[in-house]
Amino acid sequence: MLVGYISTVIKMTILEVKDLKKHYTIGGLFSSKYLVKAVDGVSFKIEEGDNFALVGESGCGKSTIAKIIARLIEPTDGTVFFKGNEIFHDFKNKDNIFRRNIQMIFQDVYASLNPRRTVFQIISDPLKNNKLGNNDAIFNRVVTLLKDVGLTPFESFIYRFPHQLSGGQRQRVGIARALSLEPSFILADEPVSALDMTVRTQILLLLKALQVKHNLTFFFITHDLSVVRAICNKVTVMYLGRIMEMSPTEDLFKNPSHPYTQALISATPIPNPEKARQKKKLLVKGETPSPINPPSGCHFHTRCPYTMDICKKAEPELLSIGKNRFASCHKLQNS
Repeated sequence: MLVGYISTVIKMTILEVKDLKKHYTIGGLFSSKYLVKAVDGVSFKIEEGDNFALVGESGCGKSTIAKIIARLIEPTDGTVFFKGNEIFHDFKNKDNIFRRNIQMIFQDVYASLNPRRTVFQIISDPLKNNKLGNNDAIFNRVVTLLKDVGLTPFESFIYRFPHQLSGGQRQRVGIARALSLEPSFILADEPVSALDMTVRTQILLLLKALQVKHNLTFFFITHDLSVVRAICNKVTVMYLGRIMEMSPTEDLFKNPSHPYTQALISATPIPNPEKARQKKKLLVKGETPSPINPPSGCHFHTRCPYTMDICKKAEPELLSIGKNRFASCHKLQNS
């Protein structure tokens, strides 16, 4: 007798952020000191193979979180776990392993590439620094990476300098460099925002293909919701250092729950004029408050059209509002 089993693939949590905080003190000497809470109690998980997006207006803390994960800065409080290891302590004696597993693709790729180094030198430097092979092996690895990112024939690019490349070609070099150490986790900070629209599509399709080929997990930082919908499967929305909403991507776009998320999606341009006229819009008032003196209670209450008295006094908790969906909003939690 044959017995059938239904197998369930359990995805491993590759990155977990717990109650992360990053505060900066500014001023002093001849002026008063102020505390800026760039990140203020953020928690989330990313599973292996995810395309995870962190979105929000400029200054909400997205890039600060990325810098903490990349260990470029240290948090004020909270912890970050990568594959079960706390990144600031457990990796202390095996720093190379951590650095090789997490790499970055930068928004301003031209500034991130050394103008005095050739493409070959830029991509091969990480390999040489980590002593990963002899000269022949390193050369072959660079050639393979150039082919992977679509810079072919490789002879036309391998000895060029960054100023001899177009914006899209430079971003492909940046991607090749990020892949050189065979990482499992890629931090992509606005990877296509500086590119032309047609080139953006090419780079996004390239990233999708590379994810399958190299078994990558992506952490996207962006304010472009069209990029999020095209490539990401999970979204976390931030505002003034706090999480407003977390959701699977399609659920978020079909039914945005938090008023701030609704406002972000309302502001997204629609190419079809007829659909644009029919689109329900939620416009927020005023400007983003200063992070030096954020509003009490819910940080969004000064701009929210649904503000209640409790919003001004108490900070809402990030609670479940449905399957795999969470929001930090008194209106949703009291409805």
